[in-house]
Amino acid sequence: MFFAKTPLVVKALLPQYVWHIPTEDKVLYLTFDDGPVPEATPWVLDLLLHYGAKATFFCVGDNVRKHPEIFERILQDGHAVGNHTYNHLNGWKTQTFDYLKNVQRCRQMVSSPLFRPPYGALRPSQTRTLKSRYRIVMWDVLSGDYDPEITPEQCLENVLVNIQPGSIVLFHDSLKAETRMRYALPKVLEQLGREGWTFRALEN
Repeated sequence: MFFAKTPLVVKALLPQYVWHIPTEDKVLYLTFDDGPVPEATPWVLDLLLHYGAKATFFCVGDNVRKHPEIFERILQDGHAVGNHTYNHLNGWKTQTFDYLKNVQRCRQMVSSPLFRPPYGALRPSQTRTLKSRYRIVMWDVLSGDYDPEITPEQCLENVLVNIQPGSIVLFHDSLKAETRMRYALPKVLEQLGREGWTFRALEN
């Protein structure tokens, strides 16, 4: 169970996080978590290039270590990158010292002031330290592509129905999400592009 649209009360209770980018223009910020992996990320990059879209990739440090050439292509294609911990840790289940050490390890691979916690899970003690070093970026619209319980069609609808100007939209360039992401992402780019939306990377 998840909220495709982040509730306003959650944003109000956690104002230290970036949930969307204030604007009245038809601009969206596509973000991709958990890569880079060869099975999904190059396909996403090819698609973004085809549509002239920019995005932000929150990378797992260990995946960058395994696939440095894909990470380098993300940068060469003009996309933004962010830290997503080295081992995709759940902050709620990890002691603060160990969590921060893991974030720092990823920082050696991914030089960026942007950070997104896996699962959106952070303890208050982790947040206090990280917010002095990073912009902690969450999301406004959750595609749900990682959830095997939803259909690819529902994944697409989650995005199309809930976007607003400045929405930060979350997809995953991962094996777990690949089937639903490959269905929804091209349709999002095609339909919203026709409607005059542009897709930008988050500013570092």
